[in-house]
Amino acid sequence: MKKIGRTLLGGLAASLLLLSPAQAKTDVEKAGDAGAVAIPLAALAATLLHEKDTSDGTIQLIESLASSTAVTLALKQVIDKRRPNGECCDSFPSGHATIAFSGAAFIQKRYGWEYGIPAYLGAGFVAWSRVDADKHHVEDVIAGAAIGILASYIFTEPYKGLNITPEASANYIGLHVSATW
Repeated sequence: MKKIGRTLLGGLAASLLLLSPAQAKTDVEKAGDAGAVAIPLAALAATLLHEKDTSDGTIQLIESLASSTAVTLALKQVIDKRRPNGECCDSFPSGHATIAFSGAAFIQKRYGWEYGIPAYLGAGFVAWSRVDADKHHVEDVIAGAAIGILASYIFTEPYKGLNITPEASANYIGLHVSATW
């Protein structure tokens, strides 16, 4: 299983690096690019370092990242939106935000809010860096974040303990509380 984990880690790192521009122009943009790679890699490392979570956690993370990335890439092709800096035409949604928030949501849902809050803060920085670098409009990063979070919430199960998830619909706002042991 460790060989599979190393192979998955290498493949994930390579695919994430493809989403980053060849040369970032500012330190903020470089840090955002690094965060877009580091957050999902931290999620993968968590699944690989916990000996009882290697298979289930790794599979759930891969499902989350693969599905969110596929949706984002498909939307980029269909919507064909120009970037704020004038480059054509794959601004919507932000792939960096999708991947960062997918990793953050996985960490939060799988391992809890104590790890999720720092991951979400990092993902928020990644999204802000894309707007700051003039690569995306605010709505691009919001959509990317929503896609990443939704995918992780669909495919990820809590590892153990108490899980509290906010819920909302047209007629309901509340919390879903569940426990695993």
